[in-house]
Amino acid sequence: MEGNILIVDDEEVVIKSCERILTPEGYNVKGVTSARDAMEMLKNGEFDLVITDLKMPGVDGLELIHWIHKSNPRLGIVVITGYPSQESIKEALEYGIIDYLPKPFSPQLLLDVTEKAINAVKAKKEEEKPIEVADVEAKYNEIMEVIRKNKDKPGSLIPILQQTQEILGYLPPTVQRLIAKELNIPVSEVHGVVSFYSFFTMKPKGKHNLRVCLGTACYVKRANEILAKIKEVLGIEEGGITKDRKFSLETVRCLGACGLAPVVVVDHDTHGAVDPVKVEDIIKKYE
Repeated sequence: MEGNILIVDDEEVVIKSCERILTPEGYNVKGVTSARDAMEMLKNGEFDLVITDLKMPGVDGLELIHWIHKSNPRLGIVVITGYPSQESIKEALEYGIIDYLPKPFSPQLLLDVTEKAINAVKAKKEEEKPIEVADVEAKYNEIMEVIRKNKDKPGSLIPILQQTQEILGYLPPTVQRLIAKELNIPVSEVHGVVSFYSFFTMKPKGKHNLRVCLGTACYVKRANEILAKIKEVLGIEEGGITKDRKFSLETVRCLGACGLAPVVVVDHDTHGAVDPVKVEDIIKKYE
């Protein structure tokens, strides 16, 4: 298990004990004996978890927890104390601590609580990570291989963009910056190409992409009601994608099928003469 942990306790024996127990498990552990020192460490270092005593001389643990809550709310906190009280624990919980360890604690309890806390911190970070960043990270090696194979060829930008879109499904700003950096060209040049060609898209697409025509022929036949119903059923707005990434939604001005109005296209399937009450049945076919 990986993770950077700061132990804050005015008893050095507690710090040494935590280091002895946690370091062999793969954690990077540092310790300080005061809350003020902890604040300085947290300003200058990158930590995932703070394990702190409550009762300390000078600035106590609750003040430290309050400071962390304001300055770095993503940081995980576990409290250790030999003097627990309902009021102090309740106050610490209000600031979002993950767990509580009474002194003395067993090595196994420390390991169990630390693992739980580190996993909670990582899960929170993943939830907060923009979808495009997560996508690029997951496909990073494939994208870099595409760039490596093409970067020295004349006119390499468009082939790289095409192949990258085949991998990701779209070309978000994160991957545009990566490509620009690797080709040593301005990001504006990459963005200009992506925005100019209609077959490139900067928005993620679901497994099934729904396109609702809002052209005149479709609009006069209640296309706006169809769009509203799709939004309601999928729980997304125009240009959005469902949380499970199964469906995405967009609108177009004309699909060239005015005789079938109103029209909804799902992937490559054209649904004509769509009635708003039948929208849910159409979507169910693709679940």
